[in-house]
Amino acid sequence: MAATFGIFVLAELPGEAGAMVREIQQRFDPKLARLTPPHVTLVGSSGVGAMPTDTPVARIREALEPIAASTAPMELALGLPHRFMQTDIVSLPLDHNGPLRALHERIARSGLPFKQARFRFTPHCTLSFYPMLTPARERELLAMRVNAPAIIERLQVYLTRDPQPSKLLFEVALTGELTGSGSLGAASGRSTSRA
Repeated sequence: MAATFGIFVLAELPGEAGAMVREIQQRFDPKLARLTPPHVTLVGSSGVGAMPTDTPVARIREALEPIAASTAPMELALGLPHRFMQTDIVSLPLDHNGPLRALHERIARSGLPFKQARFRFTPHCTLSFYPMLTPARERELLAMRVNAPAIIERLQVYLTRDPQPSKLLFEVALTGELTGSGSLGAASGRSTSRA
């Protein structure tokens, strides 16, 4: 796997969902659990690539603060675990439409510089990234469920220079009004039961 260098925008998962994801990561991928908190990547993985490491932090903050100030916190259902195409990476998908996509698109159109992404925007929370999974281990991981909703309340901006641990540069709160589907407390975002 190639080293990852860049500035990423994440939404760390607090609360019950974050604790459940952390527990699964510690069991199936202790390295991932040590390196990053449970999160959804908004910039750097799909849709748009990471920002170059020399992007001034003040410029990033200037672009993200108004977006965060006009975006409401979100409560979103996590999907069933799935394996990423021809890899051993297992993640929990989130709906790629709705408020999360709108947030991603606003960041992508903010005027910040981004590297090119290899994949279209596919929001997810990674459960296992580093280990090769045996068939039995893969079945066990794919059977895991996170029934608590993903709460997106803040954005974190990280500098990543693998293999060193990522460094938090700053974070901003989502403080927009709570309206519409997917906003915190909206009925459509509360579906948390899984088959």
